[in-house]
Amino acid sequence: MNKQEGYIEVPGGKVWYNRVGTGNHTPLIVLHGGPGNTHDPLQSALHVLGDERPVIFYDQLGSGNSDRPTDSSLWKTERFVEELACIRQALDLTEVHILGHSWGTMLAAAYLIDAKPAGVASVIFSSPCLRAQLWKEDADRLIAQLPEDVQQTIARHEQQGTTDSKEYQDAMKQYYARHVCRMEPLPEVMTQSRAKANKDVYMTMWGPSEFCPTGNLKTFDYTPKLHEIAIPALFVCGRYDEATPEATSYYQSLVPNAGLHVLEHSSHLGYLEETDEYVQTVRAFLRQADKR
Repeated sequence: MNKQEGYIEVPGGKVWYNRVGTGNHTPLIVLHGGPGNTHDPLQSALHVLGDERPVIFYDQLGSGNSDRPTDSSLWKTERFVEELACIRQALDLTEVHILGHSWGTMLAAAYLIDAKPAGVASVIFSSPCLRAQLWKEDADRLIAQLPEDVQQTIARHEQQGTTDSKEYQDAMKQYYARHVCRMEPLPEVMTQSRAKANKDVYMTMWGPSEFCPTGNLKTFDYTPKLHEIAIPALFVCGRYDEATPEATSYYQSLVPNAGLHVLEHSSHLGYLEETDEYVQTVRAFLRQADKR
């Protein structure tokens, strides 16, 4: 499959991108999760869509193959929105579909609602977080289902500010094995991706773990504005997702005429846990949106 990669100047440095595919339908740009993670796991699943359309993956500034500046003032949503606008302009993506996963859904919502860009044909919110407080409430509920000693370990280290301890990290893994990725062993692409991630970006914007938002995203809430999204939209999550089906369904209800698909055997990484169904769902939605 045809590939083209390179670097694009954005506020704060250069980001690496990879354009995959030779199809002639409207391109899809993919916004990875994190913040501070990489494109690799999503590309491993979604590159197959390139038979119908170009698919553009990129590592957001600070992670993966992109520049890694140390200025923590760069790690804010507004700059990532500007970054996305720069990438569209540099690659001449006048018409585009957007797929965001996890933090990528926050970025997608902020981009659509604040930047009000022209030429976006549709949006996919994959395992969304569109109100950080709701995410935290769901996480607290999911933690309450873990063994008592694990719950106590998590609570103690968060209270003491010792979340970098091995004990906290081990407790965290039990949550992740239920609600982030249920595959055992973890896919190799996840291990490789984590080695290229940037913890500083994650800590600055989110916090020490998936269930402990302490960074600048902890007040993120776009639910009052979701009704402004007037393009075709699809929400996808896993049955065991930390982006719970209840929260995802709530977000879907706020976007006019949006669709919802729940992957029955997945948690947060449904695109790896049930790749075939995930790809089929995305493909069908994009084809439908292309017809409009």
